Amino acid sequence: MRIARFSRNNTPGYAFVQKDEHDGEDYLVVLDGHPLLGGQVTPTGERFKVESEGVRLLSPVIPSKVYGLAKNYEAHAKFMNETGHSDIKHAPEDMMIFTKPATSVIGPDDPIIFPTCSNDMNYEPELAVVMGRVAKNVSVENAMDYVLGFTCVNDVTLRDLQGIDPMWTRAKGFDTSCPLGPWIVTRDDMDWANAKISFKLNGRTVKAASGTTANLIHGIPEQIAAISSFSTLLPGDVIMTGTPNASGSLKAGDEAMVIVEGIGALRNVVLRPR
Repeated sequence: MRIARFSRNNTPGYAFVQKDEHDGEDYLVVLDGHPLLGGQVTPTGERFKVESEGVRLLSPVIPSKVYGLAKNYEAHAKFMNETGHSDIKHAPEDMMIFTKPATSVIGPDDPIIFPTCSNDMNYEPELAVVMGRVAKNVSVENAMDYVLGFTCVNDVTLRDLQGIDPMWTRAKGFDTSCPLGPWIVTRDDMDWANAKISFKLNGRTVKAASGTTANLIHGIPEQIAAISSFSTLLPGDVIMTGTPNASGSLKAGDEAMVIVEGIGALRNVVLRPR
């Protein structure tokens, strides 16, 4: 099942996304209720195309917080070392966890704003976990019971500031640094343990940026258990599971597209304020 958050004529709502068996188009089936509040959610009977005039997909959730894992793939840790962005030759044994504020989150087709304080913006395509229940001190064995589903995320990073700010607050937490979307695919409807991740820059596939969640060093249940041991995860909170391989530069005018197998594509364009 796919769950989307959308705006129609500036009125937000939630919907199931269903592919029509006749025309092959994606339709929004509007819902009465909130999928993250635990109550009953029922279709209203209203249905229209995703591509309809006046319709815009929004970030599928508004999280209270976003956690991310750094160097959670050996290939990315090696890339960071070889490019001089890190002095760690291999992925660290322990998890490297950082946060992004809720104000960093944007949705599909929203612009990524290149801050004037930086000259080196990088893309990082990843699979994101969306929590569906309050999770505190959960076990690895039970961790997936707390997951609503998954979406695409671009962990946009200001690489020059990352090199001088040990806390990474500016480098990864600036406004628009966390594009999410286009929708949530529920937990049991995709192969989250072996999902292919790829990236397109201006319509061209960047082969060096591709990978699969099968190569995660710390798997998704382990991530949830570790984070919930020190922080209460709320419904709608997001965990960015790590960048699988190489990242690269973004400049004003670039079209960034994160593609995750089983979910779809998340597209955003970079803008540089004058």
